[in-house]
Amino acid sequence: MKKSFQIAAVLVAAMLGACSGGEKKEAENAVVSEKPTVKLATVNSRDVEQVGEYTATVEAEAKNNIAPTAPGRISQIFVEVGDYVRKGQKLVQMDAANLTQMKLQLDNQEKEFNRVDELYKVGGASKSEWDAAKTNLDVRRSSYENLLENTQLVSPLNGVVTARNFDNGDLYTSTQMPVLVVEQITPVKLMVNVSEPNFPKVTKGMPVTVKLDVYEGEEFEGKVSLVYPTIDAATHTFPVEVILANANQRVRPGMFARVTMNFGTKNHVVVPDQAIVKRAGSGDRFVYVYNNGKVSYNKVELGRRLDTEYELVSGVENNAQVVIAGQTRLADGVEVEVIQ
Repeated sequence: MKKSFQIAAVLVAAMLGACSGGEKKEAENAVVSEKPTVKLATVNSRDVEQVGEYTATVEAEAKNNIAPTAPGRISQIFVEVGDYVRKGQKLVQMDAANLTQMKLQLDNQEKEFNRVDELYKVGGASKSEWDAAKTNLDVRRSSYENLLENTQLVSPLNGVVTARNFDNGDLYTSTQMPVLVVEQITPVKLMVNVSEPNFPKVTKGMPVTVKLDVYEGEEFEGKVSLVYPTIDAATHTFPVEVILANANQRVRPGMFARVTMNFGTKNHVVVPDQAIVKRAGSGDRFVYVYNNGKVSYNKVELGRRLDTEYELVSGVENNAQVVIAGQTRLADGVEVEVIQ
């Protein structure tokens, strides 16, 4: 009886073990057979505008420091900061004592020359005497005109006064800042550094679009006025000068601007932004491409962002299927299950 009981116990244990092993194997098979699920999108190529976007600070077309070449007392300043001035307009009157003395000397020299000139005409003076008198007169007149320019300071351009550093009666010395600063703001200019591959595409007169942070959403039309002929070997960029007409003078020096240049179109693949995967610890971007039940890990070069899509310069073929959801469990060559 005891022997029969032992045999029965062994049989039960064997059956339980077999059952347990089968369940374990079935569970393992279930884990092995479970594939990552993904959503796909078919991508296509299309013409994409090739634009460059650059930041710049607005600059005056020209800037002049108004100051005499020699020290002197400032008699009167006729303008204030913000005043608009015209070319040739008198801005500052310096002390005129030296100018008055120089004018008397010039008048005397003119009289002396006239006397010698009359004598020379009737043979009463030699040619060398006439030449000496003429030279003295020319030197005296040149000195007077130079002093006049530095006594009555005028604007060399049409513009706006952007700085006034002295008051009436102050003593100006040549080591100090200028009396006034005048800037031409019609037009204004912007300097941008364009990448080397676009060098053949940028031409003088090329239209550009400018946006200013201070005028949100508004666009200003400009054009390329100067393309520098050399490329910086360190940055592989070249300077480009852009001009804004600024007829209404709303754009002012110092404003922050964003310049957009259009370099034509290229036919490139465009993918949804959900397809782009960033590799941790690097700036590389990847896209999982689906083919025959598996995915491949394709490195891509991004172009422009187009709302919810990205232009791809390289990395994905036209009409390819790319993963747009479920990338977290993927690796190169993994089999996947596609869901709608």
